[in-house]
Amino acid sequence: MWEAFRHGEVYDLRSGTGPAEFVLPAPAGRAVRPDGGEGHGPDDPFAAGGWGPERTVRAEVIARLLLHGPAAAPGRVTALKLTGALVTGEFTLAGGRIDCYVEFQLCRFERKLLLSEATAGTLRIVSCALPRLEASRLVSEGDVHLARCGIPGGVRLTDARIGTDLLLNQSAVGPDAYGRAVSADGISINQDCEAERLDLIGELSLRSARIGGRLSLRGGSLRAAGPDNPTAVNAARITVGHTLYLSGSEDANWTGSRTVYGSGYGGSTVAAPYRDTTHTPFRAWGRIRLSDGRFDNAVLITNAEFHLGEGEELALSRIQTPELRFTCDTPPTGAVSLNRARIGNLVDSPGAWPTAHHVSLTGFTYESLRPAEPFPLERRIAWVDSGREFRPEAYEQLAAALRRDGADEDARAVLYAKQRRRRRTLPLPGRLWGHLQDAAVGYGYRPGRAAAWLVLAWVLGTAYFAGHRPAPVKPDESVVWNPALYAAGKVLPLIDLGQNGWNPDRTGQWVATALVLTGWTLATTAVAGVTRLLQRG
Repeated sequence: MWEAFRHGEVYDLRSGTGPAEFVLPAPAGRAVRPDGGEGHGPDDPFAAGGWGPERTVRAEVIARLLLHGPAAAPGRVTALKLTGALVTGEFTLAGGRIDCYVEFQLCRFERKLLLSEATAGTLRIVSCALPRLEASRLVSEGDVHLARCGIPGGVRLTDARIGTDLLLNQSAVGPDAYGRAVSADGISINQDCEAERLDLIGELSLRSARIGGRLSLRGGSLRAAGPDNPTAVNAARITVGHTLYLSGSEDANWTGSRTVYGSGYGGSTVAAPYRDTTHTPFRAWGRIRLSDGRFDNAVLITNAEFHLGEGEELALSRIQTPELRFTCDTPPTGAVSLNRARIGNLVDSPGAWPTAHHVSLTGFTYESLRPAEPFPLERRIAWVDSGREFRPEAYEQLAAALRRDGADEDARAVLYAKQRRRRRTLPLPGRLWGHLQDAAVGYGYRPGRAAAWLVLAWVLGTAYFAGHRPAPVKPDESVVWNPALYAAGKVLPLIDLGQNGWNPDRTGQWVATALVLTGWTLATTAVAGVTRLLQRG
């Protein structure tokens, strides 16, 4: 191993020959596969079979090699590339400086790795079994790869600084004593964090993390540890320089892939339409917290399942992003909070949102609606009405977005629905007055209804005065009597139709007064509706 280090070559302790085949880890929370079988052969680090002394390397030897190793052979660069080894003893590199490239493949570690406050170049631990990784405040100039690893005791990367990428693809990680599987609060990653098909039992904690590129959790399975810690993802105040993916992972990208990146590295490798290909959804059991997050490109929540218990929610409160795509095939089983979030384009589908007053939209603002599939107006109104309390700003925001898209009729329908929803919050007198306004003029948003009442008032007035002709004001003047024009002159009091020379009796005066009041009340609403129509033209 010493000579391999000096020459930058692989030190291979596998029993087999040929290229190393990366294998998938045991399920999250387990060190070996539960069936106890041979797995993928004698070199599988997650199988139950034991490895003999011929494959054993002491951790203190590796530490001595990395911290105070020999100089490189002439014309070579030192590197530790260890494959198929059983590493025994306490592996402590905390606070040390590792200047060479480090790679462990298909290895078993007897005890946890201690890398806290260490400084390294590139660190690759791939398809390895280790009890736990302690790497808080780790500083790396290159990548940190923990792909296809089984880590039943959890990973701690709090306040770490990763020079390029952090890779966790297809790893299986169990919880620590506090129910956290990956503790990475305050981590800084200059480029991407790839955690596709990640299998976790315990919380994924990324509070106040800063990721320069994208954060991909495609196809992940994240389960909260239990009642003591019911959180699956806690990424409050996270900053992502590109896109957050809480979405499905295309199976064709990973089937038969011999790399830890997958065949497509996040992109589709099949030309077939999305619906014609198979995907592994993103699944989460437990609450999700993305509150106060900043996502410079988009948040994509597609082909995802959120299994939320009583009192748990998908919290997107106060997030900021140019685009939010929310197109799940099945709605979350709990609440979704978008309180005071600021979105550019909202791309969604009607079946993605939960019902039964489980969407909170207080102060939620967006520039435009771009449904991924037809979204009927009544379903959209039910969406803004899905909060537990009446919030008028949700209706105003929707109406404003519809107006920007030129859908004035739909915008008025939304505002009309707002008034009807508000009516249910009023005391009895207010509700009665609201019902009267609704029936008469539709709260001013149904001018056709006001015009119909005007016509009805005119017809009734005409019928009454046709049978109760009033006396002329000046009997010596000849005035032609027309009950229809007389009633129309009362309903439309600003128009003179030549029927002012008549003096009705007491009952007729009350009827005439009722027609005038009805005309003043309803004509303004009808005229406003016509004015809006002309303005649109």
